[in-house]
Amino acid sequence: MPVTGEGLSNGGPGGHSDKVLQVHPQDNVLVALDDLKRGQEIRAGTDTVMLVTAVPAKHKFATRSLDSGEPVIMYGGIIGKAVVPIERGETITTQNVHHHVAQVEGKTAPYSWTAPDVSRWQGRTFAGYQRADGQVGTRNYWLVIPLVFCENRNVAVLKQAFEEELGYAPPQVYRNHVARLVGLYKEGKIKTEDTGATGIERARDVQERRTVFQNLDGIKFLTHEGGCGGTRQDAGGLAGLLAGYIHHPNVAGATVLSLGCQNAQIASLREEIQKRDPRFSKPLFILEQQKSRSEFAMISQAIEQTFLGMVEANQCRRAPAPVSALTVALKCGGSDGFSGISANPAIGHTADIMAAIGGKTVLSEFPELCGVEQELVNRCTREKDGERFLRLMRDYNARAQAIGSGFDMNPSPGNIRDGLITDAMKSAGAAKKGGTSPVAAVLDFPEYITERGLNLLCTPGNDVECVTAQVGSGASVVLFTTGLGTPTGNPIAPVVKISTNSELAGRMPDIIDLDAGPILTGQKSVEAIGEDVLELVIRVASGELHTKAESLAQDDLFPGKEEFPSEYDLEIQRHVPFGGQCRSSHRGRQRHRASHRRDVCCSRSAHPHCGFG
Repeated sequence: MPVTGEGLSNGGPGGHSDKVLQVHPQDNVLVALDDLKRGQEIRAGTDTVMLVTAVPAKHKFATRSLDSGEPVIMYGGIIGKAVVPIERGETITTQNVHHHVAQVEGKTAPYSWTAPDVSRWQGRTFAGYQRADGQVGTRNYWLVIPLVFCENRNVAVLKQAFEEELGYAPPQVYRNHVARLVGLYKEGKIKTEDTGATGIERARDVQERRTVFQNLDGIKFLTHEGGCGGTRQDAGGLAGLLAGYIHHPNVAGATVLSLGCQNAQIASLREEIQKRDPRFSKPLFILEQQKSRSEFAMISQAIEQTFLGMVEANQCRRAPAPVSALTVALKCGGSDGFSGISANPAIGHTADIMAAIGGKTVLSEFPELCGVEQELVNRCTREKDGERFLRLMRDYNARAQAIGSGFDMNPSPGNIRDGLITDAMKSAGAAKKGGTSPVAAVLDFPEYITERGLNLLCTPGNDVECVTAQVGSGASVVLFTTGLGTPTGNPIAPVVKISTNSELAGRMPDIIDLDAGPILTGQKSVEAIGEDVLELVIRVASGELHTKAESLAQDDLFPGKEEFPSEYDLEIQRHVPFGGQCRSSHRGRQRHRASHRRDVCCSRSAHPHCGFG
């Protein structure tokens, strides 16, 4: 039997039966836990609601009649307004409800927080890599990075040279699959015999790598499409992001390839590294092709220096470190109507535990915080952070609107199909990832996290773009909730996938690390799953477990193509969210250039041609 609302907290369900759930006592909608039929009678507290429409699972229906213009309430707040009269028992859809949020002001009330009981976590440690600057890594990687896209090909050459010889190349499962099919074809048996794909799938799970360096988790080769051809602010933002990866606790050292004439200069990279660590002491080799006598000479030098650097990095060993030394990113993607009810509040509880023991967490995806600004402003410990958060949000949305978009266009077709019909509804659930602790700092891309507690980092909602930025700001582990399933990973930080529902966990077990579905059935509480998540994080951080994303080599990196200027890079009090240039049409490019003339730039996640998370 499901537990009652009293057994759940931290934004969890306020009460539910086997078929429906009320998230908050003030809500005028209920959530369908299963497909409901038209004419079905549903118990709503002491009342009964007869459904006048069928209600798909994850969708919502009105518990009372709503006039046009009336607010729709969920999570205890406004998540839209009726644009036509809505009957009692009618499904909430994009046709009868549009995005709408409450007015936001400055800080309106003091914030008081009751921290969770963390006696279980006091003194807990993980086995991490201690760095000279005091950071502690969960992995030990060597990086090879191009400072400009012109060097991507040379990075690929280095990758081919290193991975196989050192034992870091992923298993060639698909190549072996094709080879088997070729063999069957040559034998004339391709149409009559089983190809053995199932056996190949099983073989993938048991293959082990034998590496040369036992204390190095790998050598990662990052490529991107930036560094030149855009604005000087583009180059500055990219240099800041790459500096964040080099400074990252999961990185032992790096090799950087530069062409020489690009906007992203070596001096800029060094300056950004110095901002993050004035006493930077990791091995760092930077090679400039235009100063080398030949491509062969540069690559040969890069190979020798990189190998010797890896020999040095291999001397680092895991050692006990407090769990508070972790920096945990909070992310959702492929969200569904259960995200804000199960997995998101669960990792929100994880975040609260981290805050209570002195750890760091980071909540991002600013387009998906639309409608919860007032709560977050009130939670800011410093007034200047609340002001900065509102400025970033307003300027971000203004730049999106300048090119014909806006936060209201955030929900993707998949979100809408699975019950998230307005950005305010999606945001109210997405914000649950941040728990209830005070906001310690508000950051703009690509600033680095230094404050203990909950940090807000301005990024788009785009899955890979956001995770790329979170890790560049110092996240050593990423918690990623999903209701629809998404294969997002990161080259240097383990990404832990948490499903919002058990059906997804059963259907896509190759990408899901933990299932939060038992919250929906009442088998477990939000707190219990949140604690399960932290236990899993400790094992992953210690290297005892590899995440599914790591096992599948999902090394996604997407800094965003061009247009990186931000408040941080421009050092002004105006913000231009990082993201991509729309290339959908000549007119689109003209509008984009015009927006720059007005100091307005679209975000990749705010433009329909650039994609949402």
